[in-house]
Amino acid sequence: MAKLGSSKVDLSSITSEKLWEKSGRLSSVGSELFRFKDRKDTGYLLSPTHEEEVTTLVSSSLKSYKDLPVRVHQISRKYRDELRPRHGLLRSREFIMKDLYTFDQSIPLALSTYYEVTAIYAKLFDELKIPYLVAEADSGDMGGNLSHEFHFPTTKGEDHIISCKSCGYVSNEEKAIIKFPTEEAGSCDEMSIRKWHGISQDRSTLLTAWYPSSNDTSELNPVSEVNIRAVKAVYPDLDSSVDSPNAQAMFWAHQAPQSGSELATEAKSDQTQRLIHLVDGRISSEMSEKLPLLGPSNSSGRERLFDARLSTEAIIETWNHDPKTEEPLSLLKTRTGDTCPQCNKDKVVVQEAIELGHTFHLGSRYSKPLEANILLPVEVTRDHEEDYEFTEEGQKSSSRKAMIQMGCHGIGVSRMIGAVADTLADEKGLNWPRVMAPFDAVIIPLGNGQLDEAPEVIYDALLQSQTTGQAPLDLVIDDRKRGFAWRMNDADLVGYPVIIVVGKKWASEKICEVQCRRLKVRQDVPFEELPTFVNSLLDQL
Repeated sequence: MAKLGSSKVDLSSITSEKLWEKSGRLSSVGSELFRFKDRKDTGYLLSPTHEEEVTTLVSSSLKSYKDLPVRVHQISRKYRDELRPRHGLLRSREFIMKDLYTFDQSIPLALSTYYEVTAIYAKLFDELKIPYLVAEADSGDMGGNLSHEFHFPTTKGEDHIISCKSCGYVSNEEKAIIKFPTEEAGSCDEMSIRKWHGISQDRSTLLTAWYPSSNDTSELNPVSEVNIRAVKAVYPDLDSSVDSPNAQAMFWAHQAPQSGSELATEAKSDQTQRLIHLVDGRISSEMSEKLPLLGPSNSSGRERLFDARLSTEAIIETWNHDPKTEEPLSLLKTRTGDTCPQCNKDKVVVQEAIELGHTFHLGSRYSKPLEANILLPVEVTRDHEEDYEFTEEGQKSSSRKAMIQMGCHGIGVSRMIGAVADTLADEKGLNWPRVMAPFDAVIIPLGNGQLDEAPEVIYDALLQSQTTGQAPLDLVIDDRKRGFAWRMNDADLVGYPVIIVVGKKWASEKICEVQCRRLKVRQDVPFEELPTFVNSLLDQL
C-alpha cells in the first residue's frame, strides 16, 4: 500500500442506513446486513464494507481537482450475516479485511490505477509462493463493469475457476463466456434429460430448465450442473438465493408457503402466474416434444393455459433460444474438457478455489448517487470530454462539474489465514509460507530446555549473515523447560518453516540438524554452512 501512495484510515464499524439508502445498496444486499436502531429509532448497520462512508469522507475533504488522486486503505473488522457460516475462517459473520479505495479525476486515470493495484496485489500473492489464479469476475452488488478475483485453488473452495493453458483465459464461473457447443446439439437421449426448478423474486413465476445431465446418478444435485447465470441472462428476476429450487414448484402451484419458511412471501391474489420452460439447445426438437411441458414445446412461444394444478390462469412460455440473441440456450455449467470459449482450440480445466482478493473498477457507481463531484476548468476537459462523466448541470462559465472515478480493492486477511492453514496443513500440524509464519525458524536445543551457549551462537550467526538488501531473519529459541520430544512436536504443530535442532553432534563436530517439512528436508549441516543452507530453504518458502 505504501508503494501505491496510500494513506491508512480507520473507518467506523457502525454505519448509517441513510447512506446505504442513498447509494441503493440497502435493499439489494439487505439480507446480509446486521441492522439495528438506536434509542431515537434511527437505523444503523454493522459495516460489511465501506464504499459509501469513504466516498462521503473523501469528497467532503477535496478542495480542488488538484488534490486527486487519493488512495486510502484500512485493515479492519467487517460484518456480514451469512446464511450459513462454515469452514472456520473461510466464511464467517465477523472477519478481518484489508480494503483499499482509490479516487481519480478521469476514466483513463482510474483504469490506470486499477491495473497498478492488480499488479501490486499480484506481488503480494507471489510472496506466498503458493499457486494462485487471477480470474475475470462478476462485479455483483458492488457495482462497476471491471473486476478481477485472486483465487487459491483448493478442494475446500466454494468458487469454480475456468482456465485454458493455451490462451491464458481465466474466469470465475459467474463471469465465464457462455458459448453453445454446436457439436453437441441434439446429442442427448431421453434418459439423460433432467430438470431444475427456480422461482422469481416476487414468487409469481416458476422456471423449469430442461437440460442433458452429465451424470446418470439420480441423486445428483441439479444446482451442480445448471448455470444459474445463464438462466438469469434469460430471466433476470430469478431469485438465485433460493436454497431448494425443486421444492418451489409445489409452493408456486399452490401459492401457499409453509409458515416460518424463509420464502414465506405469498403471491398477490391479483398477480398472474407464469410458467417458463427453458430447453437447452443440446435437446433436439424430437426429444423436446416428449418432455412433460405445459404449453408449446417444439418452438419458442407463449400461450395462456388453465391447468388443474393451478389456482388461476397462468401464462405458459417455452424457450429453446435466447430471446435477445436468438442463440440456442446453453444451460449447463462449463466442465473440465469443454472447448475453451476464447481460443476454440484447447480444453478448459475447472478448479475449485477460494477467493482471497477482489479488485473493482467502480467508475461513478457511488460518486453519482452520493454526489462526489469535482469542478474542472473548461480548458482541462475541452479536448478530452470522453474521459469524464459530467453531472446534469452541464457546462458553467469557466468550469464543469465531473464525477470522481472510483475503485475499491480488498483482501480477506482472516480468510487467507484459514485457506492457507486448511490447505497446507498435514498430519503433523500447520505448514506456513514464510511470509505468514510466526517466525522464519525455531532453534531447539536438546535437554530440558536449559540454555547453553550453542543456541545463542547459532542465533547470532544467522542474524549477522544477512547482507544488505536481504530481509532480516526472524528467529526464536525454544528454551521452555519441557522435554525435547514435546518441543519438537509443538514446532511441527505451530508450523515453523524451518526447524534447527542443536543435538549431540554439536559439541564434537559443530553440526546441526535442519528440518523443513514442506520441502521434505532433514539434513545435517555444519555450522559454517548453516546460514547459506537456511536461507536457501527460506527462499523456496
